[in-house]
Amino acid sequence: MSTGIAIKRVYDAPEKMDGFRVLVDRVWPRGMNKEKAAVDLWMKEIGPSTELRKWFGHDPARWDEFRARYRDELAAKRDLLDELRAHAEKGQLTLVYSARDEAHNQAVVIREVMEG
Repeated sequence: MSTGIAIKRVYDAPEKMDGFRVLVDRVWPRGMNKEKAAVDLWMKEIGPSTELRKWFGHDPARWDEFRARYRDELAAKRDLLDELRAHAEKGQLTLVYSARDEAHNQAVVIREVMEG
């Protein structure tokens, strides 16, 4: 990946090529311990607000609206995005999330905002 930003489920086995792994969930993943998660940083503050997360409920029909609302939330978290960018500039960065849906989750939106 040219940008050095990958996304991956926390339940998938960590690999050396993941580089710096950042968990971007507000809530710790169910059934995961710190060793299995193998994250270098848990940036829970960057995850969607509890209200937004519950409203979305991982419903693909709400994806476009979720993306718009979450982008608005991220606009107020420039410092966290800058911290992620700094990690990406040093090498491979992997945004790790727990959702089952690999196409509709906050890590996808974070990467879009960082690459945009």
